[in-house]
Amino acid sequence: MDLVVDPGTLLAAWPDLRDPNFMHTVVLMCQHSDEGAYGLVVNRKTDIVVKDLLPEHPTLARCEFPVHLGGPVDHATLQFVHALPKEIPGGFPMSDDLWLGGDIDALGEVLVAADPGPREKVRVVLGYSGWGAGQLDVELAAGSWVPAAMDLEAIFDGEPESTWRRVVSSIGPGGPALGSQPPDVSWN
Repeated sequence: MDLVVDPGTLLAAWPDLRDPNFMHTVVLMCQHSDEGAYGLVVNRKTDIVVKDLLPEHPTLARCEFPVHLGGPVDHATLQFVHALPKEIPGGFPMSDDLWLGGDIDALGEVLVAADPGPREKVRVVLGYSGWGAGQLDVELAAGSWVPAAMDLEAIFDGEPESTWRRVVSSIGPGGPALGSQPPDVSWN
């Protein structure tokens, strides 16, 4: 393994990555080891809301909170990331400011609360992005992904395309030019 991508790192798809599962996506990395890697796409909103997926849960069954598509793998897996460790205890810390998972009942209370502020620090995702042993390393070496520092606003705010452009633009001097490129130069 050449480059370890730490939990919390963002991977922005290179502008010419045309795989429909990943074109102009931003993946929040959750794990990367010799055995493989997994992460969650954070900028692919679906038409699904939480209550559609958890109709039996006492609180979440009435929750209209949007669900994002975390990737092409296992669409029976629902996960969430948040920046609310006091309100949603029990999560895995991915950084000082970001947690993966936590108490599902506490999540429900946050998502149906009258105050919408805390909801802005939660992203619920269905499925995930996964790579076998060495696969992500090959894709990184080929330039399919641009690693970027964690950016909470990019994870929780914005429209899908503006999130991707924000992350790509953050990588340094050439970033803003990359962020303005379409996936295929013939689209110009």
